[in-house]
Amino acid sequence: MKKHIYIPLLLLAFTLSVTAQDAVSITKTEVLTKVSENNTSIKISEEEFKQAKADFRQTNAMFLPNITASHTAIATTNPLMAFGSKLNQEILTQNDFNPALLNDPSQIENYATKFKIQQPLINFDGMYQRKAAKSKMEAMSLKTERTQEYLAFEVEKAYMQLQLAYKAVDVLDKALEAANANKKIADNSFKQGYLQRADVLNVEVRVTEVQNQLQSAKSNVQNASNYLSFLMNDETYVVYTPTDELTVSTFEMEDKSISENRSDIKAMELASNAYEAMNKADKMAFLPRLNAFGSYELYDDQIFQADANGYLFGAQLSWDIFQGSKRFGKAQKSKSEFEKSKLEYKQYVSQSNLELNKAKRALLDAENKLKLTALALEQSEESLRIRTNRFKEGLEKTSDLLMADTQFAQKQLEYYQTIFEYNYAQAYLQFLTKE
Repeated sequence: MKKHIYIPLLLLAFTLSVTAQDAVSITKTEVLTKVSENNTSIKISEEEFKQAKADFRQTNAMFLPNITASHTAIATTNPLMAFGSKLNQEILTQNDFNPALLNDPSQIENYATKFKIQQPLINFDGMYQRKAAKSKMEAMSLKTERTQEYLAFEVEKAYMQLQLAYKAVDVLDKALEAANANKKIADNSFKQGYLQRADVLNVEVRVTEVQNQLQSAKSNVQNASNYLSFLMNDETYVVYTPTDELTVSTFEMEDKSISENRSDIKAMELASNAYEAMNKADKMAFLPRLNAFGSYELYDDQIFQADANGYLFGAQLSWDIFQGSKRFGKAQKSKSEFEKSKLEYKQYVSQSNLELNKAKRALLDAENKLKLTALALEQSEESLRIRTNRFKEGLEKTSDLLMADTQFAQKQLEYYQTIFEYNYAQAYLQFLTKE
């Protein structure tokens, strides 16, 4: 029976030893660097920006010529095509006007090499489409920037969670040490007949409770470490240790406000501008387009030869006068999308201001709570000291000592939790008011 108990204990000790060895010290700066380089959300935002940039580059077509080259080979007995081929090849003779030959020509081969160019001159809808694409590209760039800012804030929070988890482990380690010391005193007092068995059991219950709390705290260390690994896109999932402890950060409360230049708000404004430009483009689709064109052609009855050539150039004014209700419907839809984007922008700014006011109140509440928890911690520590001394002298009940010990550990945890809340409120307020 002892053998079966001993082996699991050895395995547990080995596991704890390995965990301790695998712990990696990491600074907040290192986390920020790795997140900036490896985070999946940032990479997704960057790819979305590349897509928008590619869409914008496509709009260059409205300024640049469209050039094509082709080589065509045909063999025909079609009267019209046969006559035209000879004419293009500049081999037409008087005999070719013989009605018999015109109506029933012999097979003729024609090889044509053509170079064609088309240059847009006036394209009003294309100009607004380009403007829309540019606004979208700039909006995606700002979205990427805001994603980076948000992840920097997430790193701040996650790193503080790791610090808080280690603080909890430290508090509970000391609480367990104190509980074991009290158990030793209780055991001696019981042997001497000063305490009842029930008092000893109460102390043992306290030891067990602290052990359970300590195990949960260690799990929180692992959870916080795993989240940091997730942010850094690191699948090793090691246990991290912060290089500095959780302390109250200094922050000067100012009359902060939401800036219209904040990257996400500016991005929404640009997105609305893109919808406006698309609506104008749809309206301009009713106007005509003007294109210049030209071609240079080479003909021969032998492949890749050019005994005959010719060219043409000109300008074309085209106007799609009526396409049913397609263009009207498209223009109405784009106008609705533009109006919707304006409303969404206004709502987003309003929500941001609402969140800012909430964050300011949360910071003030955390500041007040920090003062109260610090005082409560000081009081519980003094109470524990007095009751511990009285217990050693046999003047204090076991239940009162245990209550004081529990309260002291609880106030410690509450104090560090409040530090986290206070620092988090600061970081969130800075994130909301970032320009």
